[in-house]
Amino acid sequence: MTSTVRDTPLLNVHERLGATMTEFAGWRMPLRYGSETAEHNAVRTGAALFDLSHMGEIAVTGPGAGDALDYAVCGWPSKLAVGRARYTMICAPDGGILDDLIIYRQAPERFLVVANAANAAVVLGELRSRCSGGALVTDESAVTGLISIQGPNGLGFLARVTDIALAPMAYYAGAYGRVAGREAWIARTGYTGEDGFEIFCAPGDCEPVWDALAGSAAGGVPAAGLAARDTLRLEAGMPLYGNELGPDVTPYEAGLGRVVRLDKPGDFVGREALAARAAQGPRRTLIGLLGLSRRVPRHGYAVLSDAGERVGVVTSGAPSPTLGRPIAMAYVAGPANGPFGIDVRGKTEPAEVTGLPFYDRRK
Repeated sequence: MTSTVRDTPLLNVHERLGATMTEFAGWRMPLRYGSETAEHNAVRTGAALFDLSHMGEIAVTGPGAGDALDYAVCGWPSKLAVGRARYTMICAPDGGILDDLIIYRQAPERFLVVANAANAAVVLGELRSRCSGGALVTDESAVTGLISIQGPNGLGFLARVTDIALAPMAYYAGAYGRVAGREAWIARTGYTGEDGFEIFCAPGDCEPVWDALAGSAAGGVPAAGLAARDTLRLEAGMPLYGNELGPDVTPYEAGLGRVVRLDKPGDFVGREALAARAAQGPRRTLIGLLGLSRRVPRHGYAVLSDAGERVGVVTSGAPSPTLGRPIAMAYVAGPANGPFGIDVRGKTEPAEVTGLPFYDRRK
């Protein structure tokens, strides 16, 4: 660990729980607390808690905030109703993805932009540049902690310690309220493929909020680390920046063209390049692969045609605790119907193409 690595407000909790810590995007984060498979399964069958305080939180405020964000990102934030959220992306002028974001409209003239930890500084700089003159852009990362409770039982556990009605809240919505007596913004969002809630609060309130949630069920709500979060999001077909997303990828390659609102009025950064890409079609396709052997494909492994030619690359791969077999997302050139193999350390392992997500809680 270098001296520049930052600790979240929940470091004492992680140490108390015996977490295995790792450096991630400049932060000291819990990788696992025990069995990552058990943590994964807890989210799928009950609930678990995540520390997400490494994420970046940026407020965009003022009378011109909505219009400024419309120019800054490829979505249409000004169309959001107060209390709603939207998944979107901030792109470079050539259409490449600088980060994927969630934007919450917390008040008529206040938006909260949540950026990935590794890209928070880039997003902050771009928003300050793109929103100049139209809105005030404020970095609130240092004064914001973030805890997530994910899983089908999460609503019941959170309902015991909050003063707002959670059941009527729509997915991708949020509201101000109190959790364990502490003021918070409570949103029905997450990165696991399950129902769940994210709680934004002051750093000093994180530990009391965590402890209240952890103790809100008989036996306690378990904690889950980065390893389980990664297998959960992979099963749910959710992209990870640096794997499926990056500056060399447009939303269309990632199968996320729906977030690009070419129908909104006015210009936005990347509009011309993204419109051209929409007309041309993607140069490669993001697909799901189910392994037909027990050997696990990993990031960077080659995807092979039935003739043994390299036609793509694995972006994310892992054993799936829910499906009981290896899964992967990969970019391939040309038709995406296979058959494909994956070069796993010099041996071609068969895989079949499947639609994303691998796991859908609604089915």
